[in-house]
Amino acid sequence: MADVQPLRGFRYASEVVGDIAQVVTPPYDVISPEAQARYYERNPHNIIRLELGLDQPGDNELNNRYTRAARTFAEWRKSGVVRQEEQPAYYVYQQRFRAQGRDYTRTSLIARVRIEPWDARVVLPHERTMSKPKSDRLNIIRATATNLSPIMSMYDDPQGRIRRLLSNYVEQAEVQLSDEADEMHILHPIQDPQQIELIRDFFSERQLYIADGHHRYETALNYRNEILEQRKQLHPDDAANFVMMALIDLDDPGMVVEPTHRVLFNLAPEILNTLVPDRFADYFTVQQLPEQMQAKELLQKLEQAGHDTPSFIIHTAANNLLLSLNVAGKEQMAKSQHSEAWNGLDVAVAHTLVLEALLGVTPADITAGTHLRYIHEAQDALNEVSQGTAQVALLLNATRVRQICEVSDADDLMPQKSTYFYPKLITGLVMNPLW
Repeated sequence: MADVQPLRGFRYASEVVGDIAQVVTPPYDVISPEAQARYYERNPHNIIRLELGLDQPGDNELNNRYTRAARTFAEWRKSGVVRQEEQPAYYVYQQRFRAQGRDYTRTSLIARVRIEPWDARVVLPHERTMSKPKSDRLNIIRATATNLSPIMSMYDDPQGRIRRLLSNYVEQAEVQLSDEADEMHILHPIQDPQQIELIRDFFSERQLYIADGHHRYETALNYRNEILEQRKQLHPDDAANFVMMALIDLDDPGMVVEPTHRVLFNLAPEILNTLVPDRFADYFTVQQLPEQMQAKELLQKLEQAGHDTPSFIIHTAANNLLLSLNVAGKEQMAKSQHSEAWNGLDVAVAHTLVLEALLGVTPADITAGTHLRYIHEAQDALNEVSQGTAQVALLLNATRVRQICEVSDADDLMPQKSTYFYPKLITGLVMNPLW
């Protein structure tokens, strides 16, 4: 199914730029303005100048952060700051990190993957995208004709064959660096013809699931269509038909998905007053937890409850309520016009039966940020309630990897911010030219 090919990637020349750790960054969508400025100062060759350039006074159509990215990348190629691989290669990319008090290792294969429309069901999404990020990413690709960062995608390999193959290359890795979060990044090219053929054959029978990078995938599809319209035809192997991905085994022990909690604000007092145990009893088993429980204790309770049925915690200044979906709640979710897989998601249950049905927070309100915002740390969510900047904290379990694939297989899409894959893939280790 998936056409997964090696690429002649561009990589930084360490003898020119020095420490590679000084020129890479996290993905654009998690870089704050403060971090952006810091990366600019860190090294004159930092990838931030391409990935997320600074706007400047007087910018216009002929001189802006996109045209500067194009000029900078051309200068780097000419001066040898970045160099293209002489032979096509796959790249084993391993991340070693700490999360939730444990050490993890996640192994991926960086490759170029043939772009297919969603309805071809070769690459499957799990979330909707927004137009503004796609527009920005399209301008970057137009300017550089390059994928600067890989899309995180997943594949099913019950026997773990590819993961074992990749592990053979880790000890001799060409690139090993530690980033500012003290996470290790290890990269090594695979150029052996037999291994390349084996890997390509393996993926020809696989379906891919996007984990993180839906905007970039749709941008790649839009760019390919633009090029096709300009040229009237494209050779099947034209680079514009491909996008760079980091492919990860669904069962990789380092596949960590963290929850994204919600905080609610600007709710009318009469709405807020409905958040009491009796009001939830129709669709949930309700357990009232001690008011002074800390975030860690609440999450432990929540995790235990989530083994059996969709569950989440509603925290207000007056209550800590652990809600677990009951039989009547499951019957109500079955009326959602979504798939069975979608109806079993904690976040879908919370949005449908609490946010929409009880609190009257509509999908349009969520998109507009009228009453809801997202937060990663549970303690931060609790603090917002205690400090009065939010009225309600909605604490969630993480969505399981297999649940994500089941929703995608059912041609369904999750509510916004249903997943947070940790850590993000780094930007700048490998770049994929589209020419």
